[in-house]
Formats: sequence, structure tokens, C-alpha cells
Amino acid sequence: MPELRKDPVIGRWVIIATERAKRPEDFKVDKEPATEGICPFCKGNEDRTPPEIFAIRKSETKQNQPGWDVRVVPSIKPLLKVEGELNRRGKGIYDLMDGIGAHEIVVETPEHIANIADLEEEQIVKVIDAYVHRFTELQKDVRLKYALMFKNYGHTAGAGHINHARSQIIATPVNPKRVKEELRGAKRYYEYKERCVFCDIIKQEMEDGQRLIIDIDGLIAIAPFASRFPFEVWILPKEHCCDFFKIGSEHRRDLAGIIKKVMLKLKTALNDPPYNFVLHTAPFRTPKKGYLKTIEEDFHWHIEIMPRLTRVAGFEWGTGFYINPTPPEVAAKSLRETKV
Repeated sequence: MPELRKDPVIGRWVIIATERAKRPEDFKVDKEPATEGICPFCKGNEDRTPPEIFAIRKSETKQNQPGWDVRVVPSIKPLLKVEGELNRRGKGIYDLMDGIGAHEIVVETPEHIANIADLEEEQIVKVIDAYVHRFTELQKDVRLKYALMFKNYGHTAGAGHINHARSQIIATPVNPKRVKEELRGAKRYYEYKERCVFCDIIKQEMEDGQRLIIDIDGLIAIAPFASRFPFEVWILPKEHCCDFFKIGSEHRRDLAGIIKKVMLKLKTALNDPPYNFVLHTAPFRTPKKGYLKTIEEDFHWHIEIMPRLTRVAGFEWGTGFYINPTPPEVAAKSLRETKV
């Protein structure tokens, strides 16, 4: 019997199509041909990208030269640009503003490696260090309200044909609708129960165990109760915090370790699938009175990883429902049992 499940944060309903249940071996992942030509993100090709904004590099090396471990550069085709003013205005009933923001590429390794699952844990720590640095800097810009870090891996997930591990940071002058839904849902839950909904999810999943994938070093990885996609995974810190960029250096290695394990399990179980990897953190705050006044208590940063194994079609677009053919309990058990 199919089940309708309600997401406890934003109230979205999901159809778990149990009669169509699929295990890892039931999904076909089409392999893409290797990219030909020169990769602009490899060491030695620094002149093929815009000048770096930030880099973690050996002390004796020069900017925009080899010797770096992680490199952050502006996107060569930015969706938003740093230069200028917002110029918010109306046009009849419509609102518009200039396309102000930031669009940065975080090159995660100087080597030509495609999947973050294949990076050493120490290298992933450096990638996290770069994220923290850029979020810390971007939140100083009063024009910006939110920054999103995301990874697209595989052509199906929107990565293009350059098979080099990288992620993107896009900062916007408005809070995205998807983020607002989470903020409103978390606030409603907190007002009713005086607790963080994400903290309650963590507690229940640790006690229940059915959807728990990894529990280690202050973080957990779960298959969420109302998973939108087969083998969707969330990574959450056990310690309550709304701002990702405030993660201490002592916890960054823990985060790197669980990212490494989760991504290796997905790669092994699902034959290296395409995926989207998204960080949800609190918006930047201003001293404006009453603005997001309970967010430090009610919101909880987390990472969502979504393998691209199914396609969103007409029903999903028309209703807002997602159809998931793999119950999260089945996905979690499979990933727990996957040896890496």
C-alpha cells in the first residue's frame, strides 16, 4: 500500500510508492563519456579561470599560480554580479531589482578528480575551511541576505562535462523561497513546542534507528522520513546551531569524515550516481528590530544530498508532491550495510 508522508518542517506531502519499491540494483545509472580537452580547474591551468578570490595554498606560492589545495574563483558565467546597487523598484504590480549578488566556484582539489567521495578526508577539511571563510566574508556585505553552497555531480544533476570536483556558492539579495519555507516551518514548530524541530528529528531518528545511516563524532546521517527522492540523505550536527559558518575547527574534521563516508556509500551502492548536494544554513542577519528574532533557537543548519535516480514529471510539477519509489527505511538499511 502506498503511503503519504508529511515533512515535519515545511509540511510538504510525499508519496512513498511502496508497490514500486526499488533497491539499489534496480536503478540504472548511465555513465557519461570522459571529457576531452584541457580542464581549467586542474593545477597549472590557473590562467584559464578568473583571478582567485581566496585560496588555501602553500605559504611560499603565489596567487593564481600552482601550489594551492583549494581555490575559489568567480564564475566565468555568473548568475549574479557583485558590482552595483540593488536599485529595487516597482513596475506596476511587479517588483524587480538589479542582479546583484555573488557567484563563486570552489575548486576542491588541484588534481583531476571528479567526485568528492574520492578525496582524502584531510582534503575535505580544507574544502570546508574554504566554505567557512567565504560565508564569513559574504555575510559582511549588507546587500546580501543569503548564501547557498551546492554541488552538482554528473551531467544529469547539472554539472556540465568538466569532471573536476567543485562546488558553487551563490549569494542573493533576497531569501530564497525554499529557505523561507524551512524558516517558517521551524519557527511555527518552535512557537508551539519551544524546541527546534531539527533537534527533535535527530533525537527521534537516533532512538528509532530505522532511518539512521551513520551516527559518529557529533553528527548523524539519515534518510529523512518524508524523503522526496530515493536514497536522499541528510547530514545534521547533533549540537544545535543555525549558522554553518560558525562551525569550530575541531568539528570540521568530524564533518569531513561523515561526508566522506556518506558519499562513498552512495557511490558504492548506486554505481556512482549523479547527485545534488546542498547546504541549508540560516540567512545573514541585520540589526533590524524583530528580524528573525528566534532563528538562533528554532533553525538548525544541515546538508541535503539527493541522488538523481528518478525524474520529476508532470504530476510533481502540477501538485508539489514528490513520488519516491524507495522507502527511506529500505534506503537507510541498504546504505548502512554498504561496506566502504
